Amino acid sequence: MVIHRGEIYFVDLSPVTGREQAGQRPVLVLSVDSINKLPLVVTVVVGTKGKNVSRDYPTNVRISPEDSGLPVETMFLCFQIRSLDSKRFPEKPAGKLSDKSLKSIEMVVRHCLGL
Repeated sequence: MVIHRGEIYFVDLSPVTGREQAGQRPVLVLSVDSINKLPLVVTVVVGTKGKNVSRDYPTNVRISPEDSGLPVETMFLCFQIRSLDSKRFPEKPAGKLSDKSLKSIEMVVRHCLGL
């Protein structure tokens, strides 16, 4: 299985500690494909249903179903970056971001990391 940058998968993030997002969540692959092909970890941004976040914050990016291929609006929490073993990922992605939306998320991740 090959995981690609910009793809969205539903992954079980448990176990977690504290305020980390738990359970089955959409995650957006941020790591570059050359790393994703290696037996390393895959770096992702965690998402949640858009209706779960009533306000827009500068650390989040709201993505429409048309832009993600997912059935509902998704809020990607760009301060919730995780590196996951590829064994957590299902065989096929649930969606894929448009280049424009991926660039929006990249910009907010840079903001969150002070880059």
